[in-house]
Amino acid sequence: MTHMASVDAEGVKAGLLLEAIEAQRKLADDSLRRLKAQTRALATIVRESVRQTLAEEISGLATESRQATEAMRAARRAASARMALWSSGVTALTSTVSVAVISWWLPSQAQVEALRATRDRLAAAVASLEQRGGRIDLRQCGGNGNRLCVRVDRGAPAFGQNGEYLVVKGY
Repeated sequence: MTHMASVDAEGVKAGLLLEAIEAQRKLADDSLRRLKAQTRALATIVRESVRQTLAEEISGLATESRQATEAMRAARRAASARMALWSSGVTALTSTVSVAVISWWLPSQAQVEALRATRDRLAAAVASLEQRGGRIDLRQCGGNGNRLCVRVDRGAPAFGQNGEYLVVKGY
C-alpha cells in the first residue's frame, strides 16, 4: 500500500503540476493575445501618426510650393517690367542720339540752298569753259616731255594763210 499511496501521491503531484502548467500556458496565451492586440493598436496609432505627420508635411510643402510659385511669378513680372523700361529707355536714347547726329551731320535747308546755287554757278562756268576750249586734250610731248601738244581733228579743214591752224578734236 505504501507503494500505491506513493504512486497516487506522485500522480496527484503530477496532476497538480500539469494543472499548474496548463494554467501558466493559458496565462501565457492570454498575455500573448493581449500583447498582439496592443501591438495592433500601437501599429494603428503609429500608422495614423505617420499619416497625420505626412499629411501635415505635404500640406506645408504645398503651401511653400504655392508661395514659391507666386514669388517666381512676381519676380518674372518685375523682370518683364524692368526689361520693358530698359528697352524703352534704350530706344529713346538711341533715337535721340540718332536724331542729334543726323541734324548735326546733315546740312540745314539754308546750306542746301547755298550749295544748289553754287552748283548752278559752277555748272554754268563749266559750260562756258567747254564752249571756249575746255574739252581740249593737251599733253606734254617730245623726248623730254617739254613740248605742249593738242589732239586735232584730221578730217576738218585747216585755217590761216598757210593752213597753220587746225581744228581741235571735239569742236
